[in-house]
Amino acid sequence: MQFRVLGPVTVTTKDGAPLPLGPAKRRSLLAMLLAHSNTPVGVERLTEALWDEEPPRHARTVLQGHVSRLRAVFAQHDAEAHGVELLTQGAAYRLRLPEALVDAHRFEESLRLVRRSAGPAEAVAVLREALGLWQGPAFAGTVHSAPLEAPAHALEELRLTAVEALARAYGQLGDHGAAASVLRAEATAHPLREPLVAQLMLVLARAGRQADALDWFHRTRKLLADEIGVDPAPVLTDAYRTLLRPDTDAGVDTDTDTGIDTGAQPPADADADADADNETAAGSPTAWPHEAAVAAGPVGTPQLLPRRPRGFIARQDELAVLDRVTSAVPGPIVTLTGPAGVGKTALAVHWSHRRRADFPDGTLFADLCGFSPTPARDTCAVLREFLLALGVPVERMPGSPTAVGARYRELTAGRRLLVVLDNAVDSEQIRPLLPGGDECVTLVTSRDRLDGLVATDAARPVTVGALPAGDATTLLAAVLGPESVAAEPEAAARLAGLCDGLPLALRVAAARLATRPHRGLASFAGELADEQHRLDLLKAEDTGVAAALGLSLRHLPEPARGLFHHLGPHTGATLDTGTAAALADCPPPQAALALDQLAAAQLVVETGPRSYVLHDLVRLFARSLAPGHEPAGLLRLLDHWVQTLLEACAAAEPGGEPCCAPPAEARRSAEIRRFADRTAALAWYSAERGTLRATVEAAVTAGFHDRAWRLVLLQWPLIVWQVRDGWVPLLEQGLESAELDGDPAAQSRALALLGWVLSEEGRPEEALTRLERAPDLAARAGDVAGEAVARINLAVALMRHGDRERPGALLAQALALAEREGLTETVTLAHQHLAQHLLSVGAAARAAEHAAHGLMLAAPPLAAPRRVVLRTLHGEALAAVGRTGEAVRQLREAIREARANAYEEGELAARAALDGVRSTPRRIAAGARTGRSGLT
Repeated sequence: MQFRVLGPVTVTTKDGAPLPLGPAKRRSLLAMLLAHSNTPVGVERLTEALWDEEPPRHARTVLQGHVSRLRAVFAQHDAEAHGVELLTQGAAYRLRLPEALVDAHRFEESLRLVRRSAGPAEAVAVLREALGLWQGPAFAGTVHSAPLEAPAHALEELRLTAVEALARAYGQLGDHGAAASVLRAEATAHPLREPLVAQLMLVLARAGRQADALDWFHRTRKLLADEIGVDPAPVLTDAYRTLLRPDTDAGVDTDTDTGIDTGAQPPADADADADADNETAAGSPTAWPHEAAVAAGPVGTPQLLPRRPRGFIARQDELAVLDRVTSAVPGPIVTLTGPAGVGKTALAVHWSHRRRADFPDGTLFADLCGFSPTPARDTCAVLREFLLALGVPVERMPGSPTAVGARYRELTAGRRLLVVLDNAVDSEQIRPLLPGGDECVTLVTSRDRLDGLVATDAARPVTVGALPAGDATTLLAAVLGPESVAAEPEAAARLAGLCDGLPLALRVAAARLATRPHRGLASFAGELADEQHRLDLLKAEDTGVAAALGLSLRHLPEPARGLFHHLGPHTGATLDTGTAAALADCPPPQAALALDQLAAAQLVVETGPRSYVLHDLVRLFARSLAPGHEPAGLLRLLDHWVQTLLEACAAAEPGGEPCCAPPAEARRSAEIRRFADRTAALAWYSAERGTLRATVEAAVTAGFHDRAWRLVLLQWPLIVWQVRDGWVPLLEQGLESAELDGDPAAQSRALALLGWVLSEEGRPEEALTRLERAPDLAARAGDVAGEAVARINLAVALMRHGDRERPGALLAQALALAEREGLTETVTLAHQHLAQHLLSVGAAARAAEHAAHGLMLAAPPLAAPRRVVLRTLHGEALAAVGRTGEAVRQLREAIREARANAYEEGELAARAALDGVRSTPRRIAAGARTGRSGLT
């Protein structure tokens, strides 16, 4: 039995199963007893902890009830065997237990062990294990009251002490990058804890990242002034002075307390770069020029570029575009824009190092923190740092923001400078930082499209997209080693696809694999395939896809932010304004505006008018924001898809009867996609097949079976057109949903279509098992059209099975039913199959009559393939009765119409029939298959 207070208050059994502790007040009672374990806690003190305000009149009775329930839970799980007992001592209660069962006690013991004797390596191991006990804020899930907040605060202070000790231990081992990673997350969460920020600044400097260290100082100073109106404490200002101390040595002072890396550049051949954005909280090392001297050049020649990114992959096309656009006009401004984690910063820094010799007057670099956990950089503060780098002494720094900007433009005029403005939030943040000279080149990176900068300053946009499949696997090999990828090439390709080709996701996945080599690429790819856990797996400490996307979401304007929170139920990659409007329950113009804003923020990709792509990782992030997939939104989406599918059916099979109607309570979507013709509808069906399959799964999972079977059956035009393309599992799901919905008409339609597909797949026994049930179900439901179709499909399957008796009667019954109800398409279908059946049994004259009747009914708007099949049958029947000339004319017309409508299979069948007529005019290939014809 284990007691946990470092996070949600829980008690677990030896196998890790949580005990049912009940409501928050009962957990709060247990938390108070654990905070004072083995010590009596008075009833008044417990009452104060459970009711921060005025307690109820019967508080003592309620308290006794909670104690009684805790005792019952403990007794049920044999707590006494573990030495755990909840005792009453007068007007107090005492929880007696071995302290080692409480995670907070084990945590404190670890800290004491580190203080006593641990060296840095042992300290790292012990502290990492100790901090791993934390699952959230101490005493989470309890009542907010002073008696509980005091021990929680004390534990939090101990945790921060442990974090600082862990960073010091890493520093003593020379692993300053790990120290910075540990401290950064805590400094972000506790931005006013000045000793913590000061320690982070010094660690960043030792890691060669002075610019990042200076950023932390300026942000903290501004926050202190804005939030509590004070100046930085000496611990922070001392760290700042240390950063600016002139240092002419190229080496690194490795002293734990004061050593600072001067930021010397790596060898020239180190041209690889980590292809992850600075904006993803995995910032690059940066050299900072001191006030008196700059290591890379004379005073006034700044070299602020971060070091070359390691493991930089390809991007040859983007690099070539950058070369071209930066030389096209004087003073070019280029924007590198793309989604979070796509590698914009790495590309900008890599290109800047390649072209460094082209800028003899130096390079300026600033992370503007536009999409970061910390506030965006103040442009005036950035300008002051640029002026320092350009050689302006502190004592001669202009006072007002206007004067600072003017001095900056004056110093940059006439110079050949490269200015890199990284991670900008919008165009307004950038404009004051644009240099004044036509010889300067400005490179801007942002998740925003920066349309304003393009419009007002003629910026040249360059889009940075996901890595192609080959480059993505190369990136994995760069991190994991080429032998790992070579050993499992298919798994590597699958892994790259699941990461959407996003460098950040690929690097996080590779990092997880590198630290767990026993898992293997195939195993990890299998885990990533589970959409419910993919984002959790693509997270390493404070870096991950969800964190990066969350920063993008934070900066979205309305209505984009509101729409994004509604995108979770969407199951596919493509998204149009009508679908977005249905998801968000808003007017289409509002959805269009929101989608445009999402596209500007690179969260969706515009692929055409009112058409967008939503990548999987973005969709999964949206889903994580709406637990339970927002049932109301899912229902709106399902109804929207049903209505869209009805439109697609009408276009794909013009003149046909719909196989179902929307549910009676379905909500009408404000905007439904329209299809120009059959070709457009079938192309849409094919493109959306995966999305529709996932939508059916979502409907089934949510219990919306009345929508699920409709979503299956309304795909019948594509199913019939691509009949041997693995439709059976989907149709079986549709049948199951129809049965769960208790709709016999839907069951009949599903059985008829499933039986048709099984028959086409050469599985006659299975087909007949389904098809025999379909007519009676339709008759019971009063679905005349469904009964007629069921009889036709059963007859066709029987013909293929060699039955020469039953098909004729079934088809005659189907024809009578369809004529009685005026179902033109079904009447035509019945005539077609009667003609085919009669030909197979040698009744060619009657076959010709039925084919002729069918042709008269199959005039437009009925689909051309139906006419092609009927003409072919008519021609074969005419040839069989000796009317060869008419037969040839019919078959030639069938070939012409098939070719005009790209009906290749129909053309081949008509040509074969024509060849047969020409070679043996009075012979007919009885029973020859003449084309597709099954309907729902």
